[in-house]
Amino acid sequence: MNNTLTQAPNRRSVLRGALYTAASVPLGVTLASCATGGGGGEETDGGEEPGGEVNAENPFGMAENTTVDAVIFDGGYGVDYVEFAADILAENHEGSSVEVSPSTQIATELQPRFVGGNPPDLVDNSGAGSIGFNTILDQLEDLTDVVDAPNLEGTTIRDTLFEGVLAPSTYEDKLAAINYVLTVYGVWYSSSLFEENGWTPPTTWEEAKELGAAAQEQGLYLFCWGTEAATYYQTLAVESAIKEGGDEVRLALENLEPDCWSNESIQGVFEVMKEIIDAGYFMPGGSGTQFTQAQAQWSNNQEALLYPSGSWIENEMRDQTAEGFEMKGISSMSLTDSPALGADALHSTAGEPFMVPSDGNVAAGKELLRTMLSAEAAANFAETKLAPTIVKDTVPADGFGSTALVSQTDLLAAADGAIFTFNFVNTYGMNPDQLPIWNSFLDGGKSVADLTSELQTITDRIREDDTIDKIEVS
Repeated sequence: MNNTLTQAPNRRSVLRGALYTAASVPLGVTLASCATGGGGGEETDGGEEPGGEVNAENPFGMAENTTVDAVIFDGGYGVDYVEFAADILAENHEGSSVEVSPSTQIATELQPRFVGGNPPDLVDNSGAGSIGFNTILDQLEDLTDVVDAPNLEGTTIRDTLFEGVLAPSTYEDKLAAINYVLTVYGVWYSSSLFEENGWTPPTTWEEAKELGAAAQEQGLYLFCWGTEAATYYQTLAVESAIKEGGDEVRLALENLEPDCWSNESIQGVFEVMKEIIDAGYFMPGGSGTQFTQAQAQWSNNQEALLYPSGSWIENEMRDQTAEGFEMKGISSMSLTDSPALGADALHSTAGEPFMVPSDGNVAAGKELLRTMLSAEAAANFAETKLAPTIVKDTVPADGFGSTALVSQTDLLAAADGAIFTFNFVNTYGMNPDQLPIWNSFLDGGKSVADLTSELQTITDRIREDDTIDKIEVS
């Protein structure tokens, strides 16, 4: 798809030795296009940082004795994987260091810095509070030279990446960000709990309703949710509708078309969701429950059977998951047995968009990103976060013992190229306005007509606002 408009040194030594001998998971599929600090490294003036020598080991000319300012979204993946890469950078550039500042409110904390001309050198623009790319596109560096540079092992970075992973953040032929994590979206469940009860993961929404009835008989719920993550169910609804109705559903939403939320496939998913809500299959009280606490109701207490999320969920709930849970995932449920994109079509994309502001220390930001894209740093992420990066050949066949990671590779293989994604929510920063709508809908306080109308109002307002730059998707 085109968009127009600190780990111990001994651990790193072990990784180096094991990296090239591990059996690689076959993830060769084509993609079509988730703390408090605000960062505080050296301030620079308009990107005019002192230059260093340009060579194969320092392709962007990062100066000696540089402090790299990186603000990283502190969500399901934490920030220690960037700290791991920061240690490598410090080893390779004597006298330099990286200040990694965690944040859960990227837009709130960084928009004043963008306006003031002193943004960080590298930003992970992720989470519910991310900055809409349409608002800062002209303030970001084109990162094409990063993927065309050699990695730390001497191979051109572009040649080490999965196909299609650069598309989601390419706008008007500008690579505005590099999405670091290969995220698989799906509906997650405990395979051990399902096996114990003789349940089969649902492939259609009707099967999900039947499963909800079976769960209710045992005093359990089909779904649960938390207030900050209510729009996970919007993601599930949209991917189900795209799977059912085809690419026209995706393009209508991406391009902010009038009545896009009234599409037949979207309405069909909304209607069956409403039936499930009215049947009492959603665990009550989600709008007043912090989202990780709600997720623990599923992963630790096992009071709910299913949870829609990106593949960060296993790592996010690592310390709040019941022993023997054996987490696995399925593709989003379809409305019928013969959806337009196929029963195994999958919502997957590269996520965690890392961007380099033009008014920061550009050379430093690019060098840290290049370090993160090394085989060593990517393998560390896969092992510690139980999710693959966009760098190929860094995940062993056993998924480091993770059933969820193996499940991701199985879903990608089953999709056989029928992979899609959508970006309109992040492109226009819609999530804060959509969250209260979805919390009310899941609580039973809104009808399908209410949900549709209020989501369309947000879309229409953005489309008709001439001060908002629009990004055409084709």
